[in-house]
Amino acid sequence: MKYNRSYITIILVACVMLFAACSDSYMENMNTNPSKAPNIDPNAQLTTAQLQTYGSLDMMEINRNYLYAFNQHLMGCWNTTNFGGRHTPDNSEMSRVWTLFYANGIKNITDAQSRTKDNPEKVNINAVLDIYKVYLMSIITDIYGDAPYSEAGKGYLENKFNPRYDTQEEIYNNFFIELSAAVASFDSTKDKITGDVIFNGDLGKWKKLGNSLRLRFAMRISEVAPQKAQEEFEEALQADGGILENASDDALIKYMDIAFSFGQEAYSDYRGNALSQLLFGADPANNPSYLCSTFFNQLYTTGDPRTFRVARCYYDGLMSITSPDNRIDLTDEIIENNIQFQPRDPGAYSWEPWPTGYKSDILEKLSETNPSVDPNVAREIEPKLSNNFLNGSNPGVVMTSAEVKFLLAEAVVRKWSVRGESAENLYKQGVRAAINFLSDNYKCEVVSDEVFEEFILHNGIGYTDEQKKKSINTQAWILHFTNPAECWANVRRSGYPVLKSPAEYGFGQFLTGGSEIPVRLCYPILESSYNKKNYDEALSRMGGTNSWNTPVWWHIVK
Repeated sequence: MKYNRSYITIILVACVMLFAACSDSYMENMNTNPSKAPNIDPNAQLTTAQLQTYGSLDMMEINRNYLYAFNQHLMGCWNTTNFGGRHTPDNSEMSRVWTLFYANGIKNITDAQSRTKDNPEKVNINAVLDIYKVYLMSIITDIYGDAPYSEAGKGYLENKFNPRYDTQEEIYNNFFIELSAAVASFDSTKDKITGDVIFNGDLGKWKKLGNSLRLRFAMRISEVAPQKAQEEFEEALQADGGILENASDDALIKYMDIAFSFGQEAYSDYRGNALSQLLFGADPANNPSYLCSTFFNQLYTTGDPRTFRVARCYYDGLMSITSPDNRIDLTDEIIENNIQFQPRDPGAYSWEPWPTGYKSDILEKLSETNPSVDPNVAREIEPKLSNNFLNGSNPGVVMTSAEVKFLLAEAVVRKWSVRGESAENLYKQGVRAAINFLSDNYKCEVVSDEVFEEFILHNGIGYTDEQKKKSINTQAWILHFTNPAECWANVRRSGYPVLKSPAEYGFGQFLTGGSEIPVRLCYPILESSYNKKNYDEALSRMGGTNSWNTPVWWHIVK
């Protein structure tokens, strides 16, 4: 990925322009910085917020440590298994999205909004800021529940250092209002967007994203507020600008291909995809991206053509410390020799149990010239994430047309008004788009139409409404592997796929945070001191305790 000169300038600004390090609730002094520049280009602030979304190593830790485990996509490395796989609550790890989104993305956007909202020549950047703030806030509220929204980021602007926690219902109702207003306000005769690393300032695509996010949020509340959900969904389909229709519309944050590093500078350099960097890991001999058996078996047992585009078995003894070079791919040899793959069950470390080994012909030959290579291998039969997903230039996924197809398919199942298309056709289009997404963005081998048709023939949508919902949302779960926050939200909302607790795999004695898979993350402990009144009020609405077993408002436990 190469940026033009204006993007380079904006990115350099973005990498150093941080307003604070903690939330408004307990950092008043950080919100009244006398050295704060009086005039910052709102386009640069947009770039900052966009790049930080997947570019912040600190923030991405919550995906590796908790969300990938809760979603049962990954399992085996210490971080993923220790925190999420074994239900170990850790305040500093759980609070990352809260403390970093509010201090960085939300604060930058709120400041930029305040300086553009009444400027008739800045209507387009203001609308884009509105849409992106809604997106970032959706991640916060879906993870934590009730949260500061109407007063968030206004410590410096309005002296609101102890913002109230809006209810999640209030937050979602405002999402619909703000997205609708933002889409309606775009004006092609006004300002050009110069700091956009998603759509390069294409106003038409921002309209599509705004309307498509309304579809996502309408479906999110479909169990708790079905009438409101249907109304918002159907109105979004009729809104000016349309929705994400195909791959060219996908909302993806563009990153650069930079060498991975876990030095201090890496935590303030947002040019590369930090999620890919964490999945690559800091220890080449023990790459952290082991696939969970739930995910691998779903792909493998259904004959999904993505199986060995996503999963590979590597010998990592020679891998570079800055890129996934020099890995020895043993996958085809394992398949040819009919050796059983051994993905890690939920709750298991990569050595539990120690996998059955075999003698590799590939490594035997290599050992003749490199004595450090041992041809007798074991953990190499644990599927890992393919190199394709470990590149710094991989996109940060906001929303895709494949997701929209699945949302439309479920809307048809729910008997909502959706263009007259069948759920079966929309489901098929969604699966095809999800498969193409890997070849379009991660350089995976293209899946032919013949192979796809054979797969879909045996993995159709089903017959009953519940079978259809299961098929649609299981495929959404596969699609959202590269979008873990949205994946966790949709799994909780839909109930699919049905995920078993690590306790059912024999790890119950290690689950310090309870045997049930958590359904939210806990508020930062410091909130109970620095914003106690609003914190206590929020907890009173959520069962009285800061528990990760308390569902958020839209999550109806079935």
